[in-house]
Amino acid sequence: MVIEFDDFLDNDEDVERLREKPDLDTTLNALRSNVDGSADATLFYGLAGLTMADASRAEPVWNGLPAEVRRKLLRHLVDISESNFELDYRSLGTLALGDEDAEVRATAIDLLWDDDTLELMNRLIDLAQWDESIQVRATAIEALGRFILLGELGDLPEIETIRAQDAAVNLLTNLDEDVDVRRRALEAIANCGHEIVNEAIDEAYTSDDPRMQASALYAMGRTCDNRWDEIVLREIDHIDPAIRYEAARASGELEIEEAVPHLARLVQGHDREIKEVAIWSLGEIGGSYALKILGALADEAEQDDDDLLEAIEEALGNASLAGRDFDFDLDD
Repeated sequence: MVIEFDDFLDNDEDVERLREKPDLDTTLNALRSNVDGSADATLFYGLAGLTMADASRAEPVWNGLPAEVRRKLLRHLVDISESNFELDYRSLGTLALGDEDAEVRATAIDLLWDDDTLELMNRLIDLAQWDESIQVRATAIEALGRFILLGELGDLPEIETIRAQDAAVNLLTNLDEDVDVRRRALEAIANCGHEIVNEAIDEAYTSDDPRMQASALYAMGRTCDNRWDEIVLREIDHIDPAIRYEAARASGELEIEEAVPHLARLVQGHDREIKEVAIWSLGEIGGSYALKILGALADEAEQDDDDLLEAIEEALGNASLAGRDFDFDLDD
């Protein structure tokens, strides 16, 4: 019987049992017998923390699985890694970057979301430029955005991350490239002060393609430049949900106080993703009005929506950490 990860987390004994990492032979046997891509505790823990030698032994077993099983299993591991930071799937993710299946390669990039090594950056540059799959190229250049940001912040040597910048600019300016790759390249390059950024945002925003327009709004937020405030405010009520979402996010990144009434309307809507990003932005902007909105939402969410309540409480905490002057009592 396959038991899902969350089913094990009922008590401390179950958690400790999961922490007992299966040996490699047990893990590989579980992998061989996997027929539907579901992941049990053996695979959750056994595939974490693989050494290079372990990965070499696992490779033929992994490659022998049907493509759909590899896809589903990796998607499970992405979800788990985002909620349990102790589980390190970098070795498996690196192995899967070379998979013959494009969807597996793209999902492997997602699995490596917390790998900030230059080795991965260089691998992603190659995938972004040369992979035959549009999905893989788009996912790779999107992931390179964090390396560009780390270079901008000085957490990685900019002399190294300039290669990621160059890759993003080349893909963005290549009009023969697919629009999904170009839009992700714009989002990536907006993480730095490259001279092309503002002009590229203008061009994308005024294009006829709503996908480029949405990415332009995303990029506006990443620049932290309030020259874009007027556009963001105008688009926050756009009929297109994707554009509305990105405008709502950008209003938070740019901390546009005038956006609060717009966000107040969005949090009352039925689109879950837009509601959540509006809550996040209210926390980034702060102020007494935003806190009152978040407080009222918290009262509602306490009744039947623990996940939304967690997002609201995080937004309240972010606003408080920003040191803004609030006149709202969080205990009310």
